[in-house]
Amino acid sequence: MITGMSINTPLGDRLDPFLDGLLAGRSAVTRWSGVDSSRIYSKVGADLSAYDIPAKLAALEPRLPPAVFKRLRRIVGRAPWSTALSMLIATDGFEDAGLFAEPPVPERVAAIVGGHNLNQKHQFENRTRFDEEPDFMDGLLALTGLDTDHAGSISEALNIRGPLYTTGAACASANTALRCAVDEIRHHGMDVALVVGAVLEFSPMELHAMALLGAISVTSFNDEPERASRPYDAAREGFVPAHGGGSLVVEELSHARRRHARIYAEVVGVEANSDACHLPQPSEEGQSRLMRDLLDRCGLRPEDIDYLSAHATSTPLGDLTELRSIRRVFGPHAPRLRINATKSMLGHTCWSAPVVETVAAVLQMRAGTLHPSINIDALDPEVDLDVGQGGARACDARYVMKNAFGFGGINCVSILKRWDGEEAGR
Repeated sequence: MITGMSINTPLGDRLDPFLDGLLAGRSAVTRWSGVDSSRIYSKVGADLSAYDIPAKLAALEPRLPPAVFKRLRRIVGRAPWSTALSMLIATDGFEDAGLFAEPPVPERVAAIVGGHNLNQKHQFENRTRFDEEPDFMDGLLALTGLDTDHAGSISEALNIRGPLYTTGAACASANTALRCAVDEIRHHGMDVALVVGAVLEFSPMELHAMALLGAISVTSFNDEPERASRPYDAAREGFVPAHGGGSLVVEELSHARRRHARIYAEVVGVEANSDACHLPQPSEEGQSRLMRDLLDRCGLRPEDIDYLSAHATSTPLGDLTELRSIRRVFGPHAPRLRINATKSMLGHTCWSAPVVETVAAVLQMRAGTLHPSINIDALDPEVDLDVGQGGARACDARYVMKNAFGFGGINCVSILKRWDGEEAGR
């Protein structure tokens, strides 16, 4: 069961404003301000570089036990930018789940961070300092440069003493982390598993590398960045890199019931497979096989799925490959599916995207309203399904499928069910 959630994107770092921004169809994409783009092709992205960490800490203080806040402030103050955001996102999720008011047994809580190569800009800046003078680099880089520092910092701030690790699966990382969280509860005796989709801190070098690969938008919309992310539109030219992260608190049902927790949704299943191809070439066979296998494992029929939160990155090949896969799996039900593309507003938050977009999907299910897919000015001629063009619309969605497909042929898909059972509003 999902009993807590948090979010941090340029549309907001609280759940209600985030949902409001999505339903209003607001774009989070601007020109880069925190990344020096003077020498690179990438000029636009969803940028959190100016996020006010001290203000966030001040907002958290009255909501946290004093000992927790003291630890959090101390560790955040010394951490690289992305690691600090991971701790803040994790703390928000824990607080949303009510786990500070009713602390779980620390040894029965797991924490999994979805993502890899997270502190790219921190590493890049230290390499630059090293070239100038080796002694000027961060003396703790051997620690702060590791992805595991995100997990270790979260565990110290929140006193988590169960299993602790990171998952690296490219743009499927956070769904893979959710799969691990379910396994920790189902097979390893955990009561609670915290999943954090960490904010990927892009450096100029990695952004330029993605541009050279032809993966990201670099030419047509630099003067109108809010139009750059356009899944399903005929003029799409690549995904838009984006800062953003979120968390999910996954809890064993009887544990949640004992403390009368608010339950957002049930995690019905999460499955993964691969395409046996290391290149960024999405596979219709691999994607459709995984969606079909997941439905079978969950005991569901294609027509049980009401809403599909698409991977839909705004790449020419990727968007159509996913739609072909959906047609293959859902058959006659495909035209009745409600589909939308959260990345049309947020850009592509990469490793954290599955958690960020799961938070969005759960909020939409509970609101009974789906956000639009924006920037569809001329629908790609091959797109013949309902992909959310137009404004927000009502939808009584009971089951949602969340797709996540990563570079290297890494696929991970989840199914969530709206919780209509024993809820106690907090």
